[in-house]
Amino acid sequence: MTEQCSDQAPRRPVLIVDGANVVGATPDGWWRDRTGAATRLRDRLARLGAVEGLPGAGFGPARPEIVLVIEGAARGVPSVPGVRVVEAPGSGDDTIARLAAPEAGETRTVVTADRELRRRAEAAGASVVGPGWLLGRLP
Repeated sequence: MTEQCSDQAPRRPVLIVDGANVVGATPDGWWRDRTGAATRLRDRLARLGAVEGLPGAGFGPARPEIVLVIEGAARGVPSVPGVRVVEAPGSGDDTIARLAAPEAGETRTVVTADRELRRRAEAAGASVVGPGWLLGRLP
């Protein structure tokens, strides 16, 4: 179920994931293989079904469009069905802040623990949740 716009058209939820921030939330040796860590996160995101508690998505579970933003040494991870991978040309935060602005008929949620990025994403109109919120929902 998705949230309704004022004209009763369904709103499409978009989940934008700060790959470096989410990968870095678990001290599992990710720093030795950043591309591998980003690939594992992408694969877990691809298996994510409908999400309970997605900000702005209304009541009940919603299946979001998923955008994984990667940068630096994690580049080279291709998109897969269900997850669009965006390689930041420079700062991942700048790319995420640009993507945070919802388009008509959408809600956007950014996953990050970065305080400045949180401020920028909220200023662009997105909701923000921390990595723990997402990691607790991933298969």
